[in-house]
Amino acid sequence: MGLVKTTVELSDEALEDAKRVAAEEGTSLRALLEEGLRRVLAERHGRRAGFRLRRATFRGKGLSIAFANASWPDLRDAAYRERGA
Repeated sequence: MGLVKTTVELSDEALEDAKRVAAEEGTSLRALLEEGLRRVLAERHGRRAGFRLRRATFRGKGLSIAFANASWPDLRDAAYRERGA
């Protein structure tokens, strides 16, 4: 894929915000703008970017030993045991 130079007019505020975000994320302004453009184009064409589940732990301790080898039905039943299910 080749690269093409073009001129885009942005408000001062949008440009400053984009530069700040790019710097915070350790990426280039070009990469940030291209990513945003690709997302908007995908959204408009009915395609979504792949879903990413955020990493979430509870105090970093992970799965308790009691459930280390439990099946999904066992985990589900334990989660709902005292909730009337």
